[in-house]
Amino acid sequence: MWGKLLGTFFGFLFGRWIGAILGFYLGHLFDRSLKQDFDKVGGFQGFIKGEDLHERQALFFSSCFAVMGHIAKSNGRVSEIHIQAATAFMDEMGLKGDERKEAQNAFKSGKSAEFSIKEAVKEFKEAFARRYDLRQLFLEIQIQMAFCDGHLSDQEKTLLRQVSKALGFADTHFTFLLKRYQAEFEFRRHRHSQQQRQHQSSGERQRTPANNGLTKNQALAVLGLEGGASERDIKKAYRKLMAQHHPDKLVSQGLPSHMMEVAKRKSQEIQSAYEFLKRAS
Repeated sequence: MWGKLLGTFFGFLFGRWIGAILGFYLGHLFDRSLKQDFDKVGGFQGFIKGEDLHERQALFFSSCFAVMGHIAKSNGRVSEIHIQAATAFMDEMGLKGDERKEAQNAFKSGKSAEFSIKEAVKEFKEAFARRYDLRQLFLEIQIQMAFCDGHLSDQEKTLLRQVSKALGFADTHFTFLLKRYQAEFEFRRHRHSQQQRQHQSSGERQRTPANNGLTKNQALAVLGLEGGASERDIKKAYRKLMAQHHPDKLVSQGLPSHMMEVAKRKSQEIQSAYEFLKRAS
């Protein structure tokens, strides 16, 4: 607001009404830039450090595993695949000792009949109200857990949609995230198969072509795009997703440091899809 007022005032002094209009426009750009920088650090909450940051990290950690456990139990019982996925997730984070026990206890609490997912997500939403990227990553982690066996049951999808809505996301954005993760899952599976074939044929000095088994549409879907996307669209989507999943930024906003590996992996998948599209162009 002050940028527009001062811009208009000084513009009028130096250029009368033409100057006032130009000053108002420049002031508007200044206000918008200032607000974006302010929001990026979390508004006034961004100035609160120390205890508050640790509390938010602890809440993210416990809420993540509790909701994860609740979703895993949504089909009536927790399958062996869901247990393996949760264990692999803890391994990826490097959790050991007391920290691993805390994650396991939170996961178990989410499975209990007394657990209220509505209250848990509400508390999380209030704590991270100004942290859009963290709320989105939280939802992506839950989608990953539900999709660990390669498909979503009706119960899992309904529960995920409820979590998404409670976090403040529109249903269209939930659908977007769901499609993007499904594409990421398939893209990762194809890349893993490629690496295995390359390893098996390495003794014969053969290499599987880099694009074998992968399609341009799959890579586009990882970036949230569809066929026909222009080079400009691809770059824009890539930069936006990389900014949303930047590990250092997310940790500074309240992501537990152990979960930095999750953000790194997502960034690597986005990077791989983008590199694939550059080679395919």
